[in-house]
Amino acid sequence: MAVYQIDEVGGWDRNLLVDVVIPVLNEAHVLGKSVATVRQFLSESLPCRWRVVVVDNGSTDGTDRVAKDLAAAHDDVRFLQLPQRGRGRALRQSWSQSDADVMCYTDVDLSTELAALPKMVHSIVVDGYDLATGSRLLPDSRTTRSFKREFISRSYNLFIKAVLWTSFSDAQCGFKAISRAAMADLIPQVEDQGWFFDTELLVLAEKRGYTIADIPVQWLEDDDSRVKIVKTAWDDIKGVGRVRLKLWKEMFSPGAATARAVPRRP
Repeated sequence: MAVYQIDEVGGWDRNLLVDVVIPVLNEAHVLGKSVATVRQFLSESLPCRWRVVVVDNGSTDGTDRVAKDLAAAHDDVRFLQLPQRGRGRALRQSWSQSDADVMCYTDVDLSTELAALPKMVHSIVVDGYDLATGSRLLPDSRTTRSFKREFISRSYNLFIKAVLWTSFSDAQCGFKAISRAAMADLIPQVEDQGWFFDTELLVLAEKRGYTIADIPVQWLEDDDSRVKIVKTAWDDIKGVGRVRLKLWKEMFSPGAATARAVPRRP
């Protein structure tokens, strides 16, 4: 259980370090604007130290050159390049190499309102949660997207709940935060390297006894999104089956389950 210093007025320790990771794939046309938006927001809204970490995994459109220029121009921007694709791979590498106290990520299209980011960090630093996840499916969430994406998202999350008996509301929102301690334990257990990484991380966290803050967000669909929704959904369904089998095996392996379990926060 991580312990953070809180100042006299209930704020955060200004020495706290937060990494905000932006995974990118062929986003040269929007990366500069998105990083500028995130940097301005963090400088105005996050009362602690922070960094923006751009992770390029497999771009072929010059995204790496844009990212390198941004890192050279700004001390608070870092760049990590991976030859292979996969959002999960990008988050695994960046978070595992980070020395930050709290690690977050947001999609480069900034579909999720940045105003929710301090809320996620606050839930970990002040409220004592281990992870925080943005949700487009809570009553207070405000989501604008096509019927197709809404239907697939809600169906997928109902499927997750039915098969894996989870309580978090939105497995795949590209907006999450995790404490350093929880990351160090959970990331080695997550197998997926792609889009299912989010779901697997949340499922394993919940099953291992970590606490998860469900944060309602405002979310606007990106018309330029290149996510192949049906294929991604099918890959996720196969991932659910793999995780279900893994958890089922652990039910009959008390020693392994006990070794991985952690007590919930009081």
